[in-house]
Amino acid sequence: MRAGGGGGREAALLLVLIAACCGFLLVLLNLPDGRSLPGVPGAGAGSGGERTGGAHVSVKERRMEEVVGLQQGVVAQELEGQTDEIAADVDERISRSPSGTKEKLWMMQDQLIMAKAYLQFASPHGSSHLVRELKLRVKELERVINHISSSFRVPMSALQKSRAMEMTLSKAQRAYPHCSLMTAKLRAMTHQSEELVRAHRSESAFLEQVAVRTLPKGHHCLAMRLTSEYFLLDPNERDFPQRYTMQMGSFYHYAIFSDNVLASAVVVNSTISASKDPKRIMFHIVTDALNFPAMMMWFLTNPPNPATIRIKSLDHLKWLPADFTSRFKQKGIRDPRYTSALNHLRFYLPEVFPSLNKLLLLDHDVVVQRDLTALWEINMNGKVNGAVETCTSGDGYHRLENIVNFSDPSILDKFDAKACICAFGLNIFDLMEWRKQGVTATYNKWFQAGKRRRLWKAGSLPLGQLVFYNQTAPLDHRWHVLGLGHDRSIGREEIERAAVIHYSGKLKPWLEISIPKYRDYWNNFLNYDNPYLQQCNIHR
Repeated sequence: MRAGGGGGREAALLLVLIAACCGFLLVLLNLPDGRSLPGVPGAGAGSGGERTGGAHVSVKERRMEEVVGLQQGVVAQELEGQTDEIAADVDERISRSPSGTKEKLWMMQDQLIMAKAYLQFASPHGSSHLVRELKLRVKELERVINHISSSFRVPMSALQKSRAMEMTLSKAQRAYPHCSLMTAKLRAMTHQSEELVRAHRSESAFLEQVAVRTLPKGHHCLAMRLTSEYFLLDPNERDFPQRYTMQMGSFYHYAIFSDNVLASAVVVNSTISASKDPKRIMFHIVTDALNFPAMMMWFLTNPPNPATIRIKSLDHLKWLPADFTSRFKQKGIRDPRYTSALNHLRFYLPEVFPSLNKLLLLDHDVVVQRDLTALWEINMNGKVNGAVETCTSGDGYHRLENIVNFSDPSILDKFDAKACICAFGLNIFDLMEWRKQGVTATYNKWFQAGKRRRLWKAGSLPLGQLVFYNQTAPLDHRWHVLGLGHDRSIGREEIERAAVIHYSGKLKPWLEISIPKYRDYWNNFLNYDNPYLQQCNIHR
């Protein structure tokens, strides 16, 4: 009964209760002396049923009114019991108990469910003594469960209270009214519970989307302060000094496309911290026009020495189509991760960096923990993209068929539905091979096809799988661990041996809704004593 969770166990017990009541009713209806159920006129044999027909109708009407009241939430509140949070905590503590103790505690929990069901179904005109007794037994058993759920044995006094509850439940079963009424009430209660669950899920999803799409107040303050101070600078002070003397080919080039100042700062800081030779690192940050002044001001006042940095705005890329910043918006899709022009800029890398032959692209929600220069030495065997595959041998979720529409002939004829999805977030690109194979043209072809008909799910990831299909060299999984923005089960050992950890998902580390146990990996690369962060009340 436990394997199915709390909801399945409760439903099973209620069904057993219905069967028991119906069986008991049938036995009493067939007694030889014509006795009927107490309080239910018309249940006996012969003319008695006819004489009390009117009373039977009025009782039925009264009971139906009670059902309507139930649907309106009159008796939906749990009587003097545990809240959902407390009940969940109790279940968790019981599940950690020793096996012998656990079985007895689950039995007591089952008794509690039955007792609370009887209390909810009890007629207001029924036995007040029985109702008081049930409430007393419920309180006793709740105290017992709370007291012994972490113990290695169940004391004799607890077993006595359990037996007392069993006797009270027996009385309730004998005194219980007509089982058809019980069925109606159960249906009403189930319907109400389902509606409540749907409402809570809808509200939760809405609030989560609001939290994901809304820039935290402190980040908004930071962007405004940085922007205003940038425009107070003399025009000659608004650029980085040309410090580097090496040729461009001597650098390890890292690209970050982001509109988030602090996220970009963490990527830069963590990369420098992990690097064995940071003076050979050159960062290329591309942002949108709105956030360009703030991004510039941050790195002018917090230079990533000894590395070199360049920052561009989308507006500086004059060769981009005029509608580039708005062409990715789709009807009904508001998540900025799916409509961001910066996410699609990754498909124009050779045009963005015409003088580069190799480039490491990092998403702005990653933290670098190991030196990454070995990625430049990997033999990619003529492939364009080096990336970690996200599926394992038995994992069907991260396959191409889950994000691409294989009912379309143009997809079915060209791609393998079981092909593994390759991750974005850490990608090493051979730009010479890219130019040779015309990958940007492949992207434009599929993008236009996707505008005409629905070929993939929202975002740049599904489209990227088509663009880099058969063009990706798989990397060892230790280079890139994903899921810190949605998966709470990633172990500490797996995280700490990874070269790059990625907060893929909605729960970004700079949001209050982020997963607490993963926050410090990100927080460690921000100096919260920085005056800008202090002024904007941004803390750990």
